[in-house]
Amino acid sequence: MEHIMVNTENGVRTLTLNRPERLNAVNDKLSGEIIQAISEASADDEVRVIVITGSGRGFCAGLDLSDFSKRDQSTASRHKQMDELGWVGHQALGIVHCDKPVIAAINGIAAGAGLALALACDMRFMSAGARVTAGYIRRGLSPDAGMTYFLPRLVGSAKAAELIFTGRDIHPEEAERIGLINGIIPDEEFHAQVMNFAKELAEGPPVALTLSKRLLAASPDMDLTTILKQEYASIKTCFGTKDVQEGIIAFAEKRKPVFRGE
Repeated sequence: MEHIMVNTENGVRTLTLNRPERLNAVNDKLSGEIIQAISEASADDEVRVIVITGSGRGFCAGLDLSDFSKRDQSTASRHKQMDELGWVGHQALGIVHCDKPVIAAINGIAAGAGLALALACDMRFMSAGARVTAGYIRRGLSPDAGMTYFLPRLVGSAKAAELIFTGRDIHPEEAERIGLINGIIPDEEFHAQVMNFAKELAEGPPVALTLSKRLLAASPDMDLTTILKQEYASIKTCFGTKDVQEGIIAFAEKRKPVFRGE
């Protein structure tokens, strides 16, 4: 890939957005690569957890407006209809429907569609020196990339409205307080701590992790009875795996289980 560095180690697939000179702002090439990379990681049995981060000082500064302004607006754009979703829609759906847990490692600025990229992930960790912003309103834009779906579900509708309408910066302490992120990590320890967390997660039972993610993704739009039925079907599937047997034996033997995804 031209704009994403891909690395897999200990079951963790790290996708590093690599346009540091533009704070990893998204152009057409990068947008397609994000969708492709998530799809490939989801289908790869060697991958158990995905980490998305950015190279240099930024996580993702959103749409590359300098690139956008040079285009013929009557032809190509990221919102030219692929199927009424555009790449931003497919990016959000790709992460939500990915069968592996996805962690956003927010190492620097995350703005607009860059913040939406992080919000679509299952968990978010933020470097102490980073900041995030919905940002769209500053450029005369309304939100996209799932911003108005994910943000209210994380911080509540009133706070989401404030953050979107003002477009103000959100620093790590506030982001953690309002439930936007899972934790703050010192800059100098950021990469190592995120990777240690991801590695521990990758040691979990793959089938149970996948089914858990599917249940969480479905939950906001389903009634209780429907989700209870899905939970019951999923846990019956888990009971049929060798990983459950290993978990029970390891508990009896007072050792850490070794899950193999079987």
